[in-house]
Amino acid sequence: MENKDKQSFNLTPKKLFIFDGVGALISAFMLGVLWIRFDHVVGIPTNTLYLLATFPVLFALFDLIAIRQIAARQILFLRIIALANLSYCLLSLGFAWHHHETLTTLGWIYIIAEVIIVASLAYIELKVAKKQKELSPH
Repeated sequence: MENKDKQSFNLTPKKLFIFDGVGALISAFMLGVLWIRFDHVVGIPTNTLYLLATFPVLFALFDLIAIRQIAARQILFLRIIALANLSYCLLSLGFAWHHHETLTTLGWIYIIAEVIIVASLAYIELKVAKKQKELSPH
């Protein structure tokens, strides 16, 4: 039974690109639409929110392109988006630290939660890319 459950949760690069893209669009909405209206509640200046929202939009576009690639190239694209996601986490933490004097508890909660989610996704993307590489004919 356990083996069947593992098979039903088979993560393919395509599924990860879709998941990553949807998550990126949610992040872009949160940062570029929702939090802009409540920047005083999170304590992140509007220009920083717009800048941070730009990256998930670009990532969603990248995911859309990556979905249409042949399987062999998807492994490379999966690694690229994983590294981009990790870089975005560092950038987000850097901006949070830069604005630590104005960042509210809600702002910290949002940034930390997003970093945990995005970093976890990047970890999974790298693991799947490694597994796909091992399974692919050389």
